[in-house]
Amino acid sequence: MKITRLETFHVKPRWLFLKISTDAGITGWGEPIVEGRARTVETAVHEMEAVLIGQNPLAIEDLWTRMYRGTFYRGGPVLTSAISGIDQALWDIKGKHFGVPVHELLGGPTRQRVRTYAHCGGETPEEFLERAAKLIEQGFDAFKTGLPGPIEPVPNHAYIDSVVEHVGAIRRGLPKHVDLGMDFHGKPTPAAAETIIAELDPLRLMFIEEPIQCENVPALARISMKAKTPIATGERIFTRWGFREILEQRAAAILQPDICHAGGITEVRKIAAMAEAYYALIAPHNPLGPISLAAGLAVAASIPNFLIQEQVSLGEGYLKEPFVIREGHIDLPTRPGLGIEIDEDYVQANLYDGAWDSPRWNNRDGSFTEW
Repeated sequence: MKITRLETFHVKPRWLFLKISTDAGITGWGEPIVEGRARTVETAVHEMEAVLIGQNPLAIEDLWTRMYRGTFYRGGPVLTSAISGIDQALWDIKGKHFGVPVHELLGGPTRQRVRTYAHCGGETPEEFLERAAKLIEQGFDAFKTGLPGPIEPVPNHAYIDSVVEHVGAIRRGLPKHVDLGMDFHGKPTPAAAETIIAELDPLRLMFIEEPIQCENVPALARISMKAKTPIATGERIFTRWGFREILEQRAAAILQPDICHAGGITEVRKIAAMAEAYYALIAPHNPLGPISLAAGLAVAASIPNFLIQEQVSLGEGYLKEPFVIREGHIDLPTRPGLGIEIDEDYVQANLYDGAWDSPRWNNRDGSFTEW
């Protein structure tokens, strides 16, 4: 069996799908994307055709190595995101070729269902709780919300008090069996993050995600050691080499590699094995589409140190059979490959030019601040 073609599709709301075809008639799907740089990653994907066309799609480890190490410059969000989507599609092909779900090829299931959480927000606690109630009715029992911004380098008392009051009201309004995580999105300075986390610790949140920018590992380690709430990070860290220092310095209790950015199924499985040696948990990051979710489920099913899976779409429209939430979980896929069937007519009906970009924020004085 040989790889014959790579096709990319920009689809609404901001995703990039990849379809890899073979001369055996088996196809695989992946999501190679950097949010706000989808067209750049698309170019990188097609540059990989020189490495992939005519090759055996089952030789995933060899192809991954050649894509990553075959050029002088390695790593970074664009290259590893291109590799990630290709890797997902190759595992999809391999599972279909052998007639088994991908998690069976990764050592078999360690669990029978995968817990997942939904995003939820609101201008007021009442608005948040109203939306959360509807999601609880759908089957969710865990949510993530965000830290409001912009955030000044040293936030004042009014801002900190408003955050604590807002999140506290939400936590008190949710049923006790429902978990709540909070994403700082790397907005605060280290000093500001420490202050805000200390105020939020009594709320017993499930985790605080990306309290500061992930490049400052010593500061992140200091925050993690002081905080009573588990610290999570990883959406902007790429490959096992990127996560090594995080683990060595005990900078996070929960790693959140993004299966569309960190190197795909192949690499996230290795990151999880490294994390296991440090007693760290894995909560895969996924603000993207249903192919990303399917790939995350394959990894989650096969590792012992999994915590929870992020999702923003169960695949309505794009999947002929969308995922279903039951008691906060998704059942393990039983069909071959990633266990999903893409509705290609729906894909064609929802194409767009891939022009989505990240918001740009300013402080009160007009200076740049993190989104």
